[in-house]
Amino acid sequence: MEILHTLFYFILSIGILVAFHEYGHFWVARKVGVKVIRFSIGFGKIVLRYQKNPDCTEYVLSAVPLGGYVKMVDEREGDVAKKDLPFAFNRQSLLKRTAIVLAGPVFNLLLAVVLYWFVFILGETGMRPIVGPVASDTIALQAGFVEGEEIIAVDGKITPTWTEAIGTIFSTAMGGHEGITVKVKSADDVIYHRTMVIPEKDSAEPEILFKKIGLTPWEPEIKPVIGKILEFKPAAEAGLMTGDLVVSMDSRAVENWMDLVDYVQSHPGQSISLIIERDGVHIPIKITPESIESEQGPVGKIGAGVHVSEDLIESLQVDYRLSPMDAIPAAFARTWQYSKATIKMMGLMLIGRASVENLSGPISIAQYAGQSANMGFVYFLKFIALVSVSLGVLNLMPIPVLDGGHLMLFVIEAIKGSPLSLKTQIVFQNVGMALLLTLMSIAVFLDIERLFQ
Repeated sequence: MEILHTLFYFILSIGILVAFHEYGHFWVARKVGVKVIRFSIGFGKIVLRYQKNPDCTEYVLSAVPLGGYVKMVDEREGDVAKKDLPFAFNRQSLLKRTAIVLAGPVFNLLLAVVLYWFVFILGETGMRPIVGPVASDTIALQAGFVEGEEIIAVDGKITPTWTEAIGTIFSTAMGGHEGITVKVKSADDVIYHRTMVIPEKDSAEPEILFKKIGLTPWEPEIKPVIGKILEFKPAAEAGLMTGDLVVSMDSRAVENWMDLVDYVQSHPGQSISLIIERDGVHIPIKITPESIESEQGPVGKIGAGVHVSEDLIESLQVDYRLSPMDAIPAAFARTWQYSKATIKMMGLMLIGRASVENLSGPISIAQYAGQSANMGFVYFLKFIALVSVSLGVLNLMPIPVLDGGHLMLFVIEAIKGSPLSLKTQIVFQNVGMALLLTLMSIAVFLDIERLFQ
């Protein structure tokens, strides 16, 4: 069922992104007077088709939903009826052809703006951006961050949740800003401004950058009170009940929930003597944690969750949403912010300063689609918006086959005064296809490698 869930949301995401991209080409082509023969979502065998009459555009849904295309009247692709010659793509002015090609990526970026607008007005509930312990030798420590400070804004952008705060810091750093100003509020309501200096070399690798920044969310000290208990697990079999307070483990006092977790995890398959408090009475209980394999080796699990009071949850959560008018500039700003970060990362990969391991292939994208859908509608919209930004920026890269490659040929035509020969254009297309297939192969290989890791 999980695979079907992931596959469904992956196909839905790709379908939406491709439809908007191709509709951009289609809409502008029609507006400037080019005849469109076919509008297809997907490749391969046709599953559904609609055509009002033989002179109208044929709308097609094909079997492989991993792309799409708009087929226009074009003398380079076959014979064209005499009556259709004025409507052929290749006979249009350079400006019109440029507008048609540019429309696909632009529509992807506009889709991202629309989706982020919906995200901002629908709002989301998140954790307040309170800074946790600041590790030594990190950018956060050098900037003067102190545990317990709440992040208010990043470079003037309001960041009411932890996701917004760390996401804005991260994407701003990836976008090439070496100095990031973070407005924070201390526990006694004093406002400070922290300046994070991001060395250029550290912004090339996201994982390294995340560790170097060194910001982690604050976690309150939670009492070791048992919450949800899973059936047929050690906690249930030992007789633990929801609401039990764990006083000690093997005669060691348990101060908080993390003490309990650490001790259980470090004793896989070993009997532990507990003292719990239930209704004011101390009760001895013996429990043997399951041994579960992990990357760090075997760890103990007892199948019990923590009980967190509603008051504590409410004090740490915040609801964030904008009015429809305020959401418009915020949506454009978010799209521009992520576009800059994407452009920088692609540029760094092209010159060899960033690892190709930052690439995500279809398997990773499918997993992210399924995970975001599990998290909720707003998170799914954010996922589609982010991929739409990536798709728009990627298609503008000057690689033959992609829209950016066609735009590059148009620039050459404008400088030269005439198009390149058909033979030269075919060579460009073949080189571009080879580059694209290589890139896709690397992305798929990395996806498979991540699955085994």
